[in-house]
Amino acid sequence: MFGSVFDAQLPADKGAALDLYPAALRKEIDDAGDWTYDMINNGVYKAGFATTQDAYERNVVRVFEALDRVEAQLKETGGPYFFGQALTEIDVRLYPKRNDLTDERAKSFVTLIRFDPVYVQHFKCNVRDIRSGYPAVHGWMRNLYWRHASGAFRATTNFLHIKHHYTKSHTHINPLSICPVGPLPDILPLGDEVAAVAKAAL
Repeated sequence: MFGSVFDAQLPADKGAALDLYPAALRKEIDDAGDWTYDMINNGVYKAGFATTQDAYERNVVRVFEALDRVEAQLKETGGPYFFGQALTEIDVRLYPKRNDLTDERAKSFVTLIRFDPVYVQHFKCNVRDIRSGYPAVHGWMRNLYWRHASGAFRATTNFLHIKHHYTKSHTHINPLSICPVGPLPDILPLGDEVAAVAKAAL
């Protein structure tokens, strides 16, 4: 409903023509929404807030099983979006960060753009990082950040805020509230790769 009910209120150049929930992909979007929310969006919290080793290990494995699935999906469709040529709700759900949401309300906006700066170290989701472990996901993420015509993905991503919010608000995880400097740069330019990835591609 929210994907179209306000279309009449928006000028066409401000998004009224954008359909993030196209009828032809609704079943696939709903299916992907279920597992990406459970295993990635909420999965990083299940791992990060785990209070036993068993709970942490069980949930961190599921996060990376889901990331493997995202990687396979992006390779299969060829991108630039999750379902190929159409930007959908799943791309938006996996990527962006609303800086004005409290932690509890932000759970549905938990994103891959925050994975390397926060979840790798803060939530111990460190089996792999995006930039060196998931080339298709890394390319998809950078495409949204650097190339998307609206500029909305880049405009709503504040890496310093992302890192400060997590490291300074979860004192039971990070009692000294020390904020890591890296990874640097926050996001790689489109033509650059992590040295190990570039070498492996040769």
